[in-house]
Amino acid sequence: MNGCSEDQEKRSPKEIISFGAGPSKVPRLIRDRVQTGIMNFKNTGLSILETGHRSKEFTQLMDSCRARIRRLFSIPDNYQVLFLQGGATGQFDAIPMNLFGNRGVTKADYLVTGSWSHNAAKEARKYGAVKEVCTRVEGFTELPNRMTWHLDPEAAYLYYCDNETINGIEFNEVPQTHLDVPIVCDMSSNLFSRPVDIARYGLIIAGSQKNLGCPGLTIVIIRNDLIGNELTGTPGILSYRIQAANASVYNTPPTFTAYVVDEMLNWIESEGGLQEMARRTKAKSDAVYKAIDSSDGFYKCPAAKKDRSRLNIVLHLSDRSLESKWLEEATHQGFVGMSGHRSVGGIRISLYNAITMEDVNCVLNFMSEFKRKYS
Repeated sequence: MNGCSEDQEKRSPKEIISFGAGPSKVPRLIRDRVQTGIMNFKNTGLSILETGHRSKEFTQLMDSCRARIRRLFSIPDNYQVLFLQGGATGQFDAIPMNLFGNRGVTKADYLVTGSWSHNAAKEARKYGAVKEVCTRVEGFTELPNRMTWHLDPEAAYLYYCDNETINGIEFNEVPQTHLDVPIVCDMSSNLFSRPVDIARYGLIIAGSQKNLGCPGLTIVIIRNDLIGNELTGTPGILSYRIQAANASVYNTPPTFTAYVVDEMLNWIESEGGLQEMARRTKAKSDAVYKAIDSSDGFYKCPAAKKDRSRLNIVLHLSDRSLESKWLEEATHQGFVGMSGHRSVGGIRISLYNAITMEDVNCVLNFMSEFKRKYS
């Protein structure tokens, strides 16, 4: 028996559900569609695995991805959508390389609010001056008070991570900075989980392995005026100018990942778009946090309530020695990928778009039963 109710169990008695922080669960519908493309992509007789990246069919696929993203976010005409590689980690270098030439300065403001923004600031220091504009909170369990931020009006950009997957905290609004300072945001784990006003940003990055299926593509949404200012020596593969000029096929892109991303974007549109994704995400996270908060202290969430992530719920058991048992029994029930990041331990339940409310209810039933057995 898994952690679902009897009715839920009848629908998917042997299904393994991945609540991992990435790669994420992919909807069954998309998995079925992808199998077709592996055997015969667009009726070409070729597998997507064999399809050339400069073929007409793949060019149409990339154009479709761009068009869907532009449509979902209503992206203004003065922005480019690029498909790169290397994930956010690669962008930790690409961003300062491309933007430290902006406004003729090589300095930037960084909001260090968790492990990923810390890593981004560390990499950026190789290329110029990085100012941490807020005091770090011990354990990164909440966002620093905005009244304590010290922003530089002459910075090349302000960088922040919208959702810290390791620490389980998320911004609920766009940080305010000086008018001429572009905002750069790592939305690797929460892009496509809610509407975003793209015009408020200079640059947004996101990996495909969270809300868009399998890993391999890095989505970059960038305002045109920020392209073309890269530092001397910036590698072509990391240059936004060169990638834009080559329609993101400066090198051979991961063709299979692009195919999955296009199918996922189509799925998001057909399911009701970003407003619907936001509604579902809130319902799922609200249910899990309610279970934690009403457990009489058996389950504990270290993140401040005002800053809790909707996508990555970090929790501990009051008896930390039971956490390995919890994870073991969860795996036995068919729930995988819920170990906390190695740097913080504990348990992490990730609720990306493909996770359904039914999946969440299954886990909640398991959590309740585990508490009954061990409290």
